[in-house]
Amino acid sequence: MSKQLVVYISATGTTRRVAQNLAKAIDADLAEIVPAPPFTAQDIDWTDPTSRASRQHADRAMRPPISASPSVDGYDEIFVGYPLWWDTAPREVRTWLESHDFTGKTITTFATSSSSTRGALGEQLHDSAPDAHWVNGRRFAANASEAELKAWADSIA
Repeated sequence: MSKQLVVYISATGTTRRVAQNLAKAIDADLAEIVPAPPFTAQDIDWTDPTSRASRQHADRAMRPPISASPSVDGYDEIFVGYPLWWDTAPREVRTWLESHDFTGKTITTFATSSSSTRGALGEQLHDSAPDAHWVNGRRFAANASEAELKAWADSIA
């Protein structure tokens, strides 16, 4: 049986709740990617062209700093959760992915969003960990139950 890790980044707590439920449902370890500085409400205001989300959308090469970069050592399967910003993960996820060796590891993404579904598969992140085996992820609602998350994880195992 492989050792599993659920890693997430969360701006409002929604992705954190889903990640916690997933980790509990599949008996996995849980770790957070912490942005530096932490996200604020202004950061995620997509209508503000100066917000962090908008600046990251405008500069796809951006790799913002993170203050916590969970280790993947000792894990075979990693679930990576994030809120969808402009149909992709916050750029801090790429910072994290590019700072670790995923050779021989399986990565599956999961995303949260109140409306968007594009970007949940995680395909846009593959080039940040090209040596990983990628499994298409999916979007979950904020109230995703442990049972729903376990059924999904079991279906991709």
